[in-house]
Amino acid sequence: MNSRYGKVLRFAGVGCATASLFLVAACASVPSNPENLCAIFKERKSWHRAAERAERRWRIPTPVMMAVMYKESSYVHDARPPRTRLLWVIPWRRESSAYGFAQATNAAWQDYTRATGNRRGDRDDFADAVDFVGWYLNRAHRQAGIPTTDARSLYLAYYAGVGGYQRGTWRNNAWLKRAAGTVAARSDRYARQLASCKLKRRWWWFG
Repeated sequence: MNSRYGKVLRFAGVGCATASLFLVAACASVPSNPENLCAIFKERKSWHRAAERAERRWRIPTPVMMAVMYKESSYVHDARPPRTRLLWVIPWRRESSAYGFAQATNAAWQDYTRATGNRRGDRDDFADAVDFVGWYLNRAHRQAGIPTTDARSLYLAYYAGVGGYQRGTWRNNAWLKRAAGTVAARSDRYARQLASCKLKRRWWWFG
């Protein structure tokens, strides 16, 4: 983020199909079919329950939260931005403190835990991470007036920060605008999939 949090960076790695060796262990924990939300939730029932809890709490549709999370980490639980290189060779500091499913920075996570009381939460725990995403997107909805179903704008605010979104810092960022479009397309696809499968949907909100 370009707010006081710095940036919530997307995971800089590529998909598991083309991951380098150091990502193999992390990719082993990724759902086998991340392109289909029904398949994800059938495989990871605890993820479905956690996403529904976050949706009820923050009134952000599950497909939106899941599309944001996929863009951030590709569902790699311990994702981090890559290290910079000293003298082009020696691994050095990371670009950001972003970590976990939601790529939340240290400062953003501290704000979340203070606001919600979830002080024992972990960024590499799916339930805590999806709750963080719901909390942040709900804040963008309240402060910037973004509809809860507008995945494109919500992702712009997630990445640029709510203040950065309102100032329009994203307008000249071609990569970010493409990324937000990708999130919106995935959210729409996830919503269609979720509507057509046989998972129980106990509650829904269109804000």
